[in-house]
Amino acid sequence: MAGLGIWMGFVSLCLLSVSVSGLLQRLEHPVKADGSLSLMVIGDWGRKGTYNQSQVATQMGRVAAKLNIDFVISTGDNFYDDGLTGIDDPAFEISFSKIYTAKSLQKQWYSVLGNHDYRGDVEAQLNPILQKIDPRWICQRSFIVDTEIAEFFFIDSTPFVDKYFLKPKDHKYDWRGVLPREKYLSKLLKDLEIALKDSTAKWKIVVGHHPVRSIGHHGDTKELIRQLLPILEVIHLGQYIFYCILYKKILVIKLNLQENNVDMYINGHDHCLEHISSRSSQIQFLTSGGGSKAWKGDMDKDKKDGIKFYYDGQGFMSVELEETNAKVVYFDIYGKVLHVVNLPKGLGTSVSAI
Repeated sequence: MAGLGIWMGFVSLCLLSVSVSGLLQRLEHPVKADGSLSLMVIGDWGRKGTYNQSQVATQMGRVAAKLNIDFVISTGDNFYDDGLTGIDDPAFEISFSKIYTAKSLQKQWYSVLGNHDYRGDVEAQLNPILQKIDPRWICQRSFIVDTEIAEFFFIDSTPFVDKYFLKPKDHKYDWRGVLPREKYLSKLLKDLEIALKDSTAKWKIVVGHHPVRSIGHHGDTKELIRQLLPILEVIHLGQYIFYCILYKKILVIKLNLQENNVDMYINGHDHCLEHISSRSSQIQFLTSGGGSKAWKGDMDKDKKDGIKFYYDGQGFMSVELEETNAKVVYFDIYGKVLHVVNLPKGLGTSVSAI
């Protein structure tokens, strides 16, 4: 069959699968004039300035000014300990508006819900009325931010975790809009898979609160490994139709036509900074959960598979995206660079870390 390729004339190319648009709400955000994008990532922060939240915010502002960021991502647990009590809860301004005051941080904030947010009035955080108090605030359960060069797929990870339903202890969770749980999760996973499959973005980045992989206090989220990770790594097979001039026959050849091709999964939940490389795909697992209270020394030292970096202190993360390269930088509470990840984009993507 090797010599056959010389005589093969390409007549038509047909994808024998139907593409259906996902149902996740899509928000558009412009890139810079040169087509690049830069942003900050912060998680597990809302403590009214305590546990060094204010100091982290100060350093975020300085780095954001240097990078001229386009927006900020919050990986959840936006308001401790039990979310917001309502749209008029002063914690919204005390923990958010009056903390992240730097001019460079007066950009759109795209936020997901964490498990602590679900302990309060979830509908309050999702209510667009909060944008009248602070226009930066956008929080939804699951949605897509389309930036041309990259698409960010924000997912509601808390309803995946069994223990919040089966063993809530003395905590009460606001499951309005989630029940029945199985139907909610099934629809979310289906919509995400469709959106990833249909995406033509140069970079695909998924954001959730809970980690897929982590060596921190909470560790791997087994429900996400079982239900979400297969979608992030899935390969879709297509069929190409060729016309063979030599034998005057139509050949149908199955090829790997499209991968979901997720580059990064970004999360919080574990109060640390962390980088783990997948052993089975190109996905980089990036944790930014050091926005306030950190858990010093709380890590699983025996789980080293794929671990590139772990810091058990407070801090944040920046992401810079260009057509052919992504740069991720971790900073501590003093603005010191702790770890740098360079991701060249192309066939056989490799990862270099400093």
